[in-house]
Amino acid sequence: MKKFIIHIFISLLGISLISCELEEEVFSNITSENFYKTPGDAETALIAAYDPVATMYNAAVHSVDFSTDQVYPRPVVARDTYALFSYDPNYSAQKSFSREFESPVQVWRSCYTGIERANWVLLKVPGILMNETRKAVILGEAHFLRAFYHWMLTKNFGEVVVKINPSESEADAYLEKSSIKEVYAQIYADLDAAILTLPAYSQQVPQFGRPSKEAALSLYAKAALYNEDYPKSLQMAESVINSGSYRLLPNIEDVFDLTKETLARVENIWSFESIRAVPGRVSQVHSLFGPPNSTGVEYGNSTFGSAFAYQKFYNSFYPLDERRKLLATSFINRSGAVVPQAGITPVTTEGVLVRKFRDPNSIGGAYETNLTIFRMADVYLIAAEAETRASGPSAKAYGYINIVRRRAKLQDLIPGLTAQQFVDAVIQERSWELFAEADRWYDLTRTGKFLTLVPLATNNVFPTRTPQAKHRYFPIPLDEIQANPKLVQNPAWE
Repeated sequence: MKKFIIHIFISLLGISLISCELEEEVFSNITSENFYKTPGDAETALIAAYDPVATMYNAAVHSVDFSTDQVYPRPVVARDTYALFSYDPNYSAQKSFSREFESPVQVWRSCYTGIERANWVLLKVPGILMNETRKAVILGEAHFLRAFYHWMLTKNFGEVVVKINPSESEADAYLEKSSIKEVYAQIYADLDAAILTLPAYSQQVPQFGRPSKEAALSLYAKAALYNEDYPKSLQMAESVINSGSYRLLPNIEDVFDLTKETLARVENIWSFESIRAVPGRVSQVHSLFGPPNSTGVEYGNSTFGSAFAYQKFYNSFYPLDERRKLLATSFINRSGAVVPQAGITPVTTEGVLVRKFRDPNSIGGAYETNLTIFRMADVYLIAAEAETRASGPSAKAYGYINIVRRRAKLQDLIPGLTAQQFVDAVIQERSWELFAEADRWYDLTRTGKFLTLVPLATNNVFPTRTPQAKHRYFPIPLDEIQANPKLVQNPAWE
C-alpha cells in the first residue's frame, strides 16, 4: 500500500528542501503529521516552496525568449526548436539532448512542485504555535507563490489544473483542467490574501528574494493585464506607483550592474536572487549570454556564446536610446583587444551581445547577478497600457510611458495617438525596456503579434521562421498527460 510521505533533505549549507512524493516504501519517518509542529518547520516548508523558482530560472523561462523577435540561440542542443517552432508535445528534441530543464516541461514541473509545497504550508502552518505576525507573513508568502506559479502555468499553457489542496492521497493528484477564467479567479484570491499580510518594502530591512506587498500588487497588475481586466490592472499598478516604495534608477545600466545590486533594489521589485556560494541558487542563463569560450572578461568566466540578440532588434533602437548600451556589437577579450562584431559568434556575423547578465568575477558558471522578475519600469508600462485600454490614451497614460522614455533619454511619446496606436507604442516600449528578461514572448502571444512580428525577425542562422496559431500556448508535456488520466492536451496540439 502506498503511503504519502515528505522527504526532508538538508544540504551542507543549511538550505532545506522538501519534496512531496508518492512512494512504495517509507524512506523517512518524517510525515505531514509530525513535521509541521514548530516555527522552524514552518520556515523550512516555506523555503522549500521557493525552490522551484530556482529550477525555472535556471534556464527554462529564459529559453522561451528564443521564440521572440529579440534573442536567438546558437543552433545546438535543441534550443533552436523554440526559434523554429519545431517542438512537439513530447518535447522529443529536448529529451534526446537531456535538455528538459531548459524547456516548458520544467516550467510545468516546477510550478506544480511549488504549488504542492505552498499548499502544505497553507494547510499546516495555521495550526503551529508561533508568533502570529510571522505566521501571517509566511502564509502571505505562500499565497503569493501559489498565485505566481499558477500565473506562470496559464500564460505558458492556457487552461491548466488549479490545485489548492495538497495531495494527501494518490487520488488527490488527479484533477481536470480549469478554464483560464477559473485560473485567474484563483490567482486573484491568492493575491488578495497575500496583500493583506505581506510587509511593504523597506530599504532598511529588505527581504532578499522574498516578496513585498508591492511585489504582490505588481503580480496582480500584470496578471490582470493578461486577463484583460484593465481597470483592476490599473488599480494595482497605481497602488505600487503611489506607495512611493520603488522608483526608476536614473541610469538604466545601474539596474543590471552587479556592483550596484543593493542600489537597484529600489527598482527591482522581485528577483531570482542568484547566490554563487549556494548550490541550486545559481542560473545557467548568465552563461548563455556572452561571447564564446569565456573570452569576454566583463561577461563572466564561463560564457558559452549560446544566445545573442538579432541585428534587426539592435537596429530598432533610436541611436540615443540609453537602453541600447545594454547591447554590444564588440567586446574586449582577455588580451585587452577589441573583438569586432564578426568575431562575436562563429555562427553568424550578425550576432549582438546582451549585457544584462554580466558578472566578471563569476566562479565558473556560478554568477551573482540577479534575474529580475518584476521591476518598476514594467509597472509604469502596465499602468500606461491598462489606462489606455480602459479609458483611452489619456494624459495619465502618456505620463506613465513618458517616465520610462525619459529615463532612456528619449523624447516624450508623440501626442494625439489613437488608442490602438498608443497600445502598440507601449508594446514596443516594453520590447526595448524589458528585452531578454523572459517577458517578450508573453507580450507577443497575449496580443497576437507573434504571428506577424516573429517572421520578420530573421538572420542567416534562422532565415525563415513560421509560427502558427497553435503556438499561442505550449503543448502540455505528454508525460504529464499519460500520468494523469483526467488531464487532456490543449486542443490545438491534439
